[in-house]
Amino acid sequence: MTTHVVVVGAGAAGLMAAIAARMAGARVTVLESTADGGRKILISGGGRCNVLPADAAPERFVSDSPRTLVRALLGGWPLREQTRFFEHEAGVPLALEPGSGKLFPASSRAKDVRDGLATLAVARGVLFRFRSPVSAIHPVDGTWLLDTPGGPVTADRVVLATGGLSVPATGSDGAGLGFARTLGHVVHPTYAALTPLRAVPAVHAGLAGVSLDVAIESVSERERASARGGFLFTHRGYSGPSVLDVSHVAVRSKWPGAAPALVRVAWTTLDRAAWTDHLATARGLVVTAVAAHVPQRLAEALVHESEIVPSRTCAQLRREERERLLERLTSYPLPWTGDEGYRTAEVTGGGVALDEVHRATLESKRAPGLYLCGELLDAFGPIGGHNFNWAWSTGWMAGRGAARI
Repeated sequence: MTTHVVVVGAGAAGLMAAIAARMAGARVTVLESTADGGRKILISGGGRCNVLPADAAPERFVSDSPRTLVRALLGGWPLREQTRFFEHEAGVPLALEPGSGKLFPASSRAKDVRDGLATLAVARGVLFRFRSPVSAIHPVDGTWLLDTPGGPVTADRVVLATGGLSVPATGSDGAGLGFARTLGHVVHPTYAALTPLRAVPAVHAGLAGVSLDVAIESVSERERASARGGFLFTHRGYSGPSVLDVSHVAVRSKWPGAAPALVRVAWTTLDRAAWTDHLATARGLVVTAVAAHVPQRLAEALVHESEIVPSRTCAQLRREERERLLERLTSYPLPWTGDEGYRTAEVTGGGVALDEVHRATLESKRAPGLYLCGELLDAFGPIGGHNFNWAWSTGWMAGRGAARI
């Protein structure tokens, strides 16, 4: 008899799980709460969809689960095979973006990625039921019963690919996390990850729109993270890839009983010695010397915060003024007070502990016949296609695992 696999969720991991299960010979039904599915794919990368990174980077993933399991799950479907799949199975040619190491659809349209996967799934015989949210999942004598508005759906195996809590406007509501808890799984505390930071009051609102590449570090009592890349001042705080990549340390430092993380920024590649030499040899105003390496508005703000009068020349710079300026140029304490939360978070941190699933199939150790993948699992990577890499890999493994005889 053909195994009937029901995939709950038609996002990145769910679409891939459905395709993998069908290619492995199962009969596949996808239950999706929205009218079309794949909405996070559509908005990713500013509508371009960074499909994959150029290189896998398991060491850059964040998880409270063993590092060996993160590596195993990412390696379950190697990056080169994922690239080949998109180009030769899904019909989505990929192009390497010069300088960034990111793979985007050659068309630069995220819709082509979502539609390519959905079209392949339908062509292979996957049945989609949209506007079919699942309200409960029950194990029944070796099979499964799923409650939906259109009536109960039975399955031999179930793949949970419901996503987490990030960007609820796309349909993410954390339902899968609730199902996992109900079925006895250990779920590590969840939090908004890869999210902009806020400052109240918004002391840098006047710099909104200013962007540059920086080095940033976030340090708390329990962890630290560093990144280099784009930084953007916003009307409410700070964003950009570098901020998002270290935001989880700040977010988790706001948990009860913890001290807020210290976030420091080096605005340029110049270190303290290089800046000292530059200020000692530059002619004219201090603000002009600083603006040679950072945007003008930021230079003016840094000079002002260093309590240096605008008319001060480099030759007139006093020792204490120079020291205050050097500190702000090379190790600026970012005055963050909070974060933007799930509303704009790229992913959900935390989730089902990785040692709760079998590493080769992603079948639950608590509920045989149930498979988990994607954002439900306790791991996320940095900006740059790594989280899609995770979704494709775990979705593929879960789908094939569920379809096995």
